[in-house]
Amino acid sequence: MRAVVAVLGPTGVGKTRVAARIAEALGGHVLVADSRQVYRELDIATNKPQPEETRGVPFHLTDLVGPSETFNAHLWVRAALALLEELDPRGVLPVIEGGTALWVDALLDGFSLAGVPPDADRRAALEDLSTAELADLVRKLDSEAELDFRNRRRLVRAIETLEALGPPLAAARRRTPPDWKVVRVGLQLPPARLDEVLRERSRRQVARGLVEETRAALEAGVPPEAPVLTGTGYVEAQAYLRGELSEAELPERMAISNRQLARRQLRWLRRDDRIAWFEAEPDPLPAILDHIRSRLS
Repeated sequence: MRAVVAVLGPTGVGKTRVAARIAEALGGHVLVADSRQVYRELDIATNKPQPEETRGVPFHLTDLVGPSETFNAHLWVRAALALLEELDPRGVLPVIEGGTALWVDALLDGFSLAGVPPDADRRAALEDLSTAELADLVRKLDSEAELDFRNRRRLVRAIETLEALGPPLAAARRRTPPDWKVVRVGLQLPPARLDEVLRERSRRQVARGLVEETRAALEAGVPPEAPVLTGTGYVEAQAYLRGELSEAELPERMAISNRQLARRQLRWLRRDDRIAWFEAEPDPLPAILDHIRSRLS
């Protein structure tokens, strides 16, 4: 029976480092389940793994498509399954590092259209479109979609669902869950400490060149409403470029958005009682490895 470890938790909690250390200790590779890290060329606010975090462990499933393209859970699951088939004969332990819990659920449990959580950033971007433009976007994503094309709320939800899972909208897409031994590990920090981490990360991202990266993408023709640019960090950077935020306000607004994102992610994850939770500080690795070994033995 195939064994799989999933490392879950809110943004900023340190999943990348922990997943790399688990893989290093147990002979694994890391599969990144992140709906923003699949896009090439935009690295800063997507929080792509850095060399000092990966410890030489192979990380897969980042930089899969261009920044103007669309991607969804169905495409990611297909890529992940192909990679798992490649790693399995080599005896490599897959360690899934999950920034997008929906994608992890899609791989490990199967999914349905009803399981897509609301995406506040994407909804905010769609608010700028007219009802007719929203309807056109739905038809572009799924030419067979049937719904009330005058209802903005339903159009936005349809776009949200189609972009997450892919067409068709009409049919719930559900796979039979694979017969794998899965160990789910969750990382958490006290709210005040996580807020501090997110504020510092926002400052570092701005210092690394977030504004310049965002400007370069827009000048290269990436639409402002492209999924990758509707993510936390790029939304605020675009507001700065439009003159709506000052230099001092930019990282603070990013920290607020990241804090809200972290709270939403935690609410989603807390529904799953299969996740064993560990405090991310101090070093959780010894306890996590003991848990994984006990579950897999």
